[in-house]
Amino acid sequence: MTEKKSLGIIHAALISSKSVQPFIDEILPDVTVVHVVDDTIQNTNFASPPGVIPKGNFFKFAQYAHNLELAGVDLIMLACSTFNQAVEHARPMINTPLLQIDRPMMDLAVQHGYTIGLLATVPTTVPASERLLRLAAKESGKEIKVQTILCTEAFEAIKKGDAETHNALLLREIDKLSDTCDAIVLAQVSMSALEPALKNTKVPVYNSGRTGFEAARKILFAK
Repeated sequence: MTEKKSLGIIHAALISSKSVQPFIDEILPDVTVVHVVDDTIQNTNFASPPGVIPKGNFFKFAQYAHNLELAGVDLIMLACSTFNQAVEHARPMINTPLLQIDRPMMDLAVQHGYTIGLLATVPTTVPASERLLRLAAKESGKEIKVQTILCTEAFEAIKKGDAETHNALLLREIDKLSDTCDAIVLAQVSMSALEPALKNTKVPVYNSGRTGFEAARKILFAK
């Protein structure tokens, strides 16, 4: 009998653990998933200026990744965009494969053209997502221009459980970006709740829930 695959997910906030569950149910129903949630990571990230990550949060990620490795998971995913660089810092210390949830959508977006739209709802996420988008472009030999829109009102709405307002605000911004961009990425996994409304967009719009877990499946079941 084939041993069941397992995925460890490290969350910086409880909201992301809820956001990813529909994608786990659909894409990884045959995988054992272990969640590690530490809200203090998001709290301290939010308390810092955009672009500044407390060093202790990088340490926390490495420590949680180490614990998941000891537990024997086959893949470790970071579900937070704000300190996605933690994966790069931890790789020399962790033998288990590591995946940034938002890297797969960045890789896809940069293949669509020169101008990539980045839509975010949290200020602290913007520098990290722009950095990762440019890194994805550089590693694929592409040159890109990043056009960023920050919509904090949408994050306030989703925190209150108002998905309708969250989605309406983001759809408005996506429509604006679509006039000038070749593809759009949604910076946080919480924004993946918008996916059902993205069937007929003018340009490709990627969310990290869909692309992140599809990439995780490919890694887990690679021949």
